[in-house]
Amino acid sequence: MALFRTYLLAIILGLVTYTMLVGMEHGWNLLPIFFGNIVEMSWQGQFNLDFMSFLSLSAIWVAWRHQFSGSGIVLGILAFFGGMLFLAAYLLWASGQASGDTKVLLLGRERAKSV
Repeated sequence: MALFRTYLLAIILGLVTYTMLVGMEHGWNLLPIFFGNIVEMSWQGQFNLDFMSFLSLSAIWVAWRHQFSGSGIVLGILAFFGGMLFLAAYLLWASGQASGDTKVLLLGRERAKSV
């Protein structure tokens, strides 16, 4: 679990640094570019659509892990719009809460009890 957490921290630091540099160079108006590429039917658009599918799967998993409670739905929305930066931070937190139990990490404490 320590190696996993180190990996998550590296992702967070790398993404924050990269995002700041890109934002300062190109501005913060990502959504028109992101969806514009999809509308163009280009390879970049294909990548963006594929990536958006991963974002939606991440959002559904986070909300499901919290049993689609109000806070789970809010976390799911954050997962969708926050991408890997959110998911890495969330998994870092969740891995600490799971105390090394992978079943709890993946399923959440309530579901892990019933399995």
